[in-house]
Amino acid sequence: MAPSPAPRRPLRTPPLKSLSAAALLGALLVAAGCASTGGLTPAGTALEADALASGRTFEAFAGSAAGFPELRWWSALGDPQLDALIDEALAGNPGLDTANARLRQAGARAGLADAQRRPTVGAGAQYSGLRIPSTVAPEPLGGEYSGVELIDLSFNHSFDFWGGKRAQWQAAIGQVRAAEADLQAARLMLSANVARTYVGLAQAFDALDVAEAERERAERLLELGEQRVAAGLDNRMQLRRAESAVASADEQAQAARQQVDAARNALAALLGQGPDRGLAVRRPALLQAPAPAIPDVLPSELLGHRPDVVAARWRVEAARHGIDASRAAFYPTVNLSAMVGLASAGLSDLFDSDAALVQGGPAISLPIFDGGRLRSQLDASDADYDLAVAGYNERLVASLREVADALQGARSLDARIAAATIARDAADDAWRIAVDRYRAGIGTQLDVLAAQQPLLQLDQLRAALRAQRLIACVDLDTALGGGLALQSPDTPLAATAD
Repeated sequence: MAPSPAPRRPLRTPPLKSLSAAALLGALLVAAGCASTGGLTPAGTALEADALASGRTFEAFAGSAAGFPELRWWSALGDPQLDALIDEALAGNPGLDTANARLRQAGARAGLADAQRRPTVGAGAQYSGLRIPSTVAPEPLGGEYSGVELIDLSFNHSFDFWGGKRAQWQAAIGQVRAAEADLQAARLMLSANVARTYVGLAQAFDALDVAEAERERAERLLELGEQRVAAGLDNRMQLRRAESAVASADEQAQAARQQVDAARNALAALLGQGPDRGLAVRRPALLQAPAPAIPDVLPSELLGHRPDVVAARWRVEAARHGIDASRAAFYPTVNLSAMVGLASAGLSDLFDSDAALVQGGPAISLPIFDGGRLRSQLDASDADYDLAVAGYNERLVASLREVADALQGARSLDARIAAATIARDAADDAWRIAVDRYRAGIGTQLDVLAAQQPLLQLDQLRAALRAQRLIACVDLDTALGGGLALQSPDTPLAATAD
């Protein structure tokens, strides 16, 4: 006859007094944790873009028809070779690999922070054996070997009552968004550097043209000087001056060729290639510089178009969540752990009902004295927030300055180019008059060559001014964010300091 099962013990309910005491103790611990954060708060205050006075500066350039640059803003310069070079640079420059790696790194850290919020479940199998010498313990413990087989399934979860783990995850997400914006900032800077270097290459070719024309003029002056000295009309001082002019023109031509080579080498490096790649870059076509104009939504809309400003804004958001995570560390932590399994001294008995093993329960903990570690951690988080706010404010002010510099520079250069063009036209008229007088027999070749010199100088000046004007156009498109709208935090800046 099978033995009757042993009577099951009734569950014991904790007395009400015990529950009340536990609740009171928990409340006191929470109050103690809250009190220890007193006196620590961030000091940084983020600037509002619209609060920065810029209306009078931008008024002459803003218009409802004007918009932010196109995504491929460099196409407005009108050179297909430049378009191809920037596409090649964006695909092959090794500097972008660093920004890509940092983005992947930030994403992995966000994944780790998210994993900390989730419960963990694990399984294991273990065998453990022990033999106690009989000299230590008498039989039956001593002198016998015994082993234990264990199969278990474990569960562990730390409840996020105060939102600390969620805040850590949100801070990590903010760093991911900042890394994404940093990548776009790197792409924008790379494309702008290619465009600036390409403009420099065009200017170097223009300078080479002027230098070669000046050398031809100087050689003709030298030839006439030799003839006049031979005829006794001039002394050798005039001849030496002509020889000096030829040598000076040679030096200018060599300098221009060196600038061409340097610009080609720089372009090859920006493309992520060796210097031989630069030799295949042809002379740039005649580039165009559109009139300076900005949308009338500045400066507030600048937040969504400047990748460096957006990145700085996300870092402020991440630092704010970092403060929340540091504050949550002052509160009690509640963990729940459980383990179920089978344990037996022999494998044949491992799956019997008597081999069941159950262990688990909640645990609560609160740091009471930690030597000031938590306060120092919160103080460091406040400082991180202040640093992020200072970086954001600095970027915002610098961004508006860059837009203003590009606009005012373009306007000034347009005026200088117009004045240089008037001067060049007048010099061209004077040269043509000298040519007509020479052909009519009432002027000399010396008059023609003398009238040609200011014409060449003004050609060189206009080439330099046109290059500066094109670079101002590149600077403006870069200052406006390069035509890419980025995701910016939704949290108002006034709330991030709370």
